[in-house]
Amino acid sequence: MKIAIVGVGAIGGILVGALSRTDCEIICVSRRNTAKLLSTGLVIKNPEGEIEFVNPDRFEVIDSEKKPISDKYFNFCDFSFIAGKTYSTSKLASIAKDITKQEGYVISIQNGLGNEEIISKLVGRNRTIGGSITHSSWKSNEGEINWSGRGSLTLGMDSGNDADEIYSLIKILNESGLNARWSEEINKIIWKKLLINIAINPICAITGLKNGSLLDKPELMNQAIEAMQEAAIVAKLSGIDFEGENLEKNLIDIIVATSENRVSMLQDIMAGRKTEIDSLCGEIISRGEKLGISTPRNEILHALVKGIEVSQFID
Repeated sequence: MKIAIVGVGAIGGILVGALSRTDCEIICVSRRNTAKLLSTGLVIKNPEGEIEFVNPDRFEVIDSEKKPISDKYFNFCDFSFIAGKTYSTSKLASIAKDITKQEGYVISIQNGLGNEEIISKLVGRNRTIGGSITHSSWKSNEGEINWSGRGSLTLGMDSGNDADEIYSLIKILNESGLNARWSEEINKIIWKKLLINIAINPICAITGLKNGSLLDKPELMNQAIEAMQEAAIVAKLSGIDFEGENLEKNLIDIIVATSENRVSMLQDIMAGRKTEIDSLCGEIISRGEKLGISTPRNEILHALVKGIEVSQFID
């Protein structure tokens, strides 16, 4: 099986490291300095504190900034995972379309909403797989992947699919230690992760706090819960119902489990990078407007994060 990881950041690095333990062929699509660093291998610090080195002979690297992509990679992969930032989805999906076989699949494991819609316009709904990953990680300036917490990887399709190739992929992902499963309710799972991200990421990015600090500051925790509840209303009117689920308890459990984490949005702010706020609070605002629903807390969080981006002259 040939698998591409398109956008090898912190999460993409986990996939590369995990899949390197299997017998699949791996293609890494990255750009500039990251592509250069990958060409010398990949260093991963796993959740148990052990340092692992993935030899560069174990994967091939495509620098997406160097055009055109070699003909040898066209229609090459059985599956392509898009793991890059949401604001790059269109560009990454176009690359994935080129390097994935016509009968292959493109998978989004990104944050936020709207990624699958962008991908499906290029490759079709029957070739687009949605995903939600709860493994946590961050990448150092030197390119080292710090796998800070083990989680799971859930995949599914809005159109439904029981192809043998997909079950083979799930098997390989589990052999690699990624704790993968197939779900018939992938949209609900993606929305549920979105609610958590909306509650935690913007507030921690604005304040510079680690996740666990929210529980120590009731005024911030209240804002997190109210932003999540706003998004849950939009979800319900969009056909995703969390009736009977204790979303607040789920949020607290995740904050406790990730108390020492700095969310990716805070890491982006600290590094002077553009954030994914548009695909989180921005999507809730947009979808709320279409449904005639006011989302003032998400609007405030969205505006504040965008203001920080402008103040740091982020491109």
